Amino acid sequence: MNDLFRFGRPYDFHEIVADGVIHGIGIVLALVGVTALIFYATLWSSHGEIIAAWVYGVGLLLCLSVSFTYNIWPHSRTKWVLRRFDHSAIFVLIAATYTPFLQRGASDPLILSMLVFVWAMAVIGITLKCVFPGRYDRLAILLYLGMGWSGIVVVAPLSQLLPSVTLWLIVIGGVIYSLGVIFHVWERLRFQNAIWHGFVISAAAVHYSAVLTCFSLSGSA
Repeated sequence: MNDLFRFGRPYDFHEIVADGVIHGIGIVLALVGVTALIFYATLWSSHGEIIAAWVYGVGLLLCLSVSFTYNIWPHSRTKWVLRRFDHSAIFVLIAATYTPFLQRGASDPLILSMLVFVWAMAVIGITLKCVFPGRYDRLAILLYLGMGWSGIVVVAPLSQLLPSVTLWLIVIGGVIYSLGVIFHVWERLRFQNAIWHGFVISAAAVHYSAVLTCFSLSGSA
């Protein structure tokens, strides 16, 4: 295969199976959780919150589904195309996860600006991945981390709108994601990809809990 198609080291059968199982568990849990969240939001939340719940839910399921497809696909030109979608979907997930929290304070210019910022960064990141596939991967990791922790800027105003447990869950999920990056770049470690995705699923579960508490413990906006 042409050197253009670089996917890191090839994973053996057991590594691929382990990664597939972890993704499968994540997708099933996400389907159940997102369905419950949207049902709850539809019954007891405002129109803006319902839209935010849908954005978050679709972003979560999209990211996990694309990641599952890409990671089990054999090395080929098709996998190279899927790689663009997989890496782009991470930007979507970060912005989508922020959306329910920032929507709560959209009347605040700073919080609204942050909401616009994370989606603008997602568009920039997606463009980077689609136009320059296989290049600037380290820059993309920095963009992921930068987007993920950019919410620190609006902690003060958000603390007046969200339950403290929600804020703590957001931070804990961010820490888990950040620690997982260690395994994401540790390619020589066997089962490295499965471990990394284990961190992703765990962090996504924590952030789902944050979104759930945001809807169930906060008053309607």
